[in-house]
Amino acid sequence: MDPTRSDLDNFLADMTATKKSSVASTGRLIFALDATMSRQETWDAACQMQGDMFRTVASIGGLNVQLVYYRGLDECRASRWVTDPEQLAKLMVKISCHAGHTQIGKILTHAKRETGLLKVAATVFVGDAFEEEADEVVPLAQQLGQLNAPVFMFQEGNSTAVEHVFREIAKASGGAYCRFDSGSADQLRELLKLVRPSLSVASPRWKPVRAPTPSSCSANSSS
Repeated sequence: MDPTRSDLDNFLADMTATKKSSVASTGRLIFALDATMSRQETWDAACQMQGDMFRTVASIGGLNVQLVYYRGLDECRASRWVTDPEQLAKLMVKISCHAGHTQIGKILTHAKRETGLLKVAATVFVGDAFEEEADEVVPLAQQLGQLNAPVFMFQEGNSTAVEHVFREIAKASGGAYCRFDSGSADQLRELLKLVRPSLSVASPRWKPVRAPTPSSCSANSSS
């Protein structure tokens, strides 16, 4: 890779060169959020930027989207699949931050299970921390990579330790690492152009997720 280019530029160039269009055979996108207390101070501003990202998803079209978030000690919830990301943007603003640990492993496990049911084009994650065992989480990202289901990791904040793990997760899944800032919506637009399905797959407006297990996310988000 060319070190003078940004990570996003390198990823887009590689994806275009290898023509990995197979990652988007169904047009389903998981949008996952860290809603733990460490994001409380910037949550209002973050919601605005995340809302811009949702609107970007809507502008791309052809995608069914599911919102997943975690907070608290063991709370991880997933919405039903929707074709109108604006609905998820409205839901997101109702979410409040609760103290707890990161649950990125659960997010990746959920994404793997969902793509096993019906192909997930990509998972987008926004967060600022990592409090799990990298040796346990990165292999989950590798499994998603083997399924051609990349993870796009957007990091809020400047922790070098978090950046290192987020980069590892993105690399292992065949995805990309980006900073979460005012330019994230534009970055996401470029990424989604590569995972936009070439064929539209019909699905219900609201589709229940699979019954949760103790280590998975549950359905029907609430504040």
